Amino acid sequence: MGQAGMAEAAVRYLRSTGTEPLARPVDALPRPELRCVRENDRAPLDQTEFRRVLGTFATGVTVVTAPPAGPGTSPAGFACQSFSSLSLDPPLVAFMVGRTSTTWPRIARAGVFCVNVLSAGQGELCRAFAVRGADKFAGVEYTPAPVSGSPRLTGALAWIDCAIHAVHTGGDHLIVVGRVDALGAGDDEDAAPLLFHKGRFL
Repeated sequence: MGQAGMAEAAVRYLRSTGTEPLARPVDALPRPELRCVRENDRAPLDQTEFRRVLGTFATGVTVVTAPPAGPGTSPAGFACQSFSSLSLDPPLVAFMVGRTSTTWPRIARAGVFCVNVLSAGQGELCRAFAVRGADKFAGVEYTPAPVSGSPRLTGALAWIDCAIHAVHTGGDHLIVVGRVDALGAGDDEDAAPLLFHKGRFL
């Protein structure tokens, strides 16, 4: 699939219908064959060095969740460092997810998600959501976010309840833009966030 075709397949806009806040699902993309450069381009950067240098940038840590796809199914969720606010008017946020993620198609089908900003004591919770193939919500306390119903993790510093607004390609990742429908934060102004720096939690 060419670059234009990939972009066309990736970009999905979800708009609310009337006064209903629910969004329509986003089709999950097929896993493409990815190349860093074309045949006649220069050699790509060494990936180990790329990770080492970019790892000097400390980030906050979030867990992105989505509600169950149907009766008898579990919610979806994954640990995400690449989260950012994007726009104030309209209120938009963004996160990046690998194109080979097995969790992303479930979030895409839901069409909604909740970003949970983790607190300093939630390192183990983050690790649980970073693994594949396990029941990530086993023993995890949460309540449904008010608009999407996505899991709002107990003990998180803040939560942002969103509908998927657009999806763009970005190399081996997807850039997911969410329209914020509701949000909130705890009352403890001194609560510390969970930070990630040089491959470890701070």
